[in-house]
Amino acid sequence: MDKSDLLRYESLLLAKQQALSAGKTLVGSIPAAGDIRGDPVDMAAGETDAAMQIRLQQKDTKLLRAIEDALARIRQEKFGICQECGQPISKARLEAVPWTRRCRDCKERQDSQT
Repeated sequence: MDKSDLLRYESLLLAKQQALSAGKTLVGSIPAAGDIRGDPVDMAAGETDAAMQIRLQQKDTKLLRAIEDALARIRQEKFGICQECGQPISKARLEAVPWTRRCRDCKERQDSQT
């Protein structure tokens, strides 16, 4: 992989990281536990919304860690190499998921085992 490709992937990763970090301000909108507002239907809807926000935040946190790891691999010159088989990850896969650690075949194998 040449330097221009690495710079482009780094730019994609940094843009995604910035977008996710900007979304972290939603935490203040999650109602506190035991916060009573409205009738039972409103409270149930509020609890459902809060649970959804928490799950989304957890997913975003996990994705941020994967992006940070990918940026570290760029600095270590290990980006674009499958951590399972050691083969290059296809450009098409890196375009779709630039934070990936595995080639398509190894990822499919991992997913089929779970």
